[in-house]
Amino acid sequence: MLMRDLVKAFKALSDDTRLRILNLLLERECCVCEVMQALDISQTRASRNLSVLHDAGFLKLRRDGLWSLYSIDSEGMKGSYSALVEAVRQGLDGNGLASRDKARLSTAERVGPGCVKRCKGEGDE
Repeated sequence: MLMRDLVKAFKALSDDTRLRILNLLLERECCVCEVMQALDISQTRASRNLSVLHDAGFLKLRRDGLWSLYSIDSEGMKGSYSALVEAVRQGLDGNGLASRDKARLSTAERVGPGCVKRCKGEGDE
């Protein structure tokens, strides 16, 4: 693994929103709308942070009709990335905010492209 790849990975994990997103994706595959609902954040913020995690090599993207679905890229992850993801899982175990995020994820819905209009302005930037 190149040094720049490792730096990119650690930078991707250095943000609380991205850690919370990984926590959700450790539960199940999610679309942007589900991440928005579970974390109570804007579409822009959800998309930007999913993109950072994807570009760093932690996530894979799958298209299914209207949805772009993100999941942990267990098979494609570079070297020690699996250990980093496991460290995130262990680190957030028992964390109140992470637990509330997962509870909200259980009621999140894939609502399609209209979600962005309905959710615009909700959450934080």
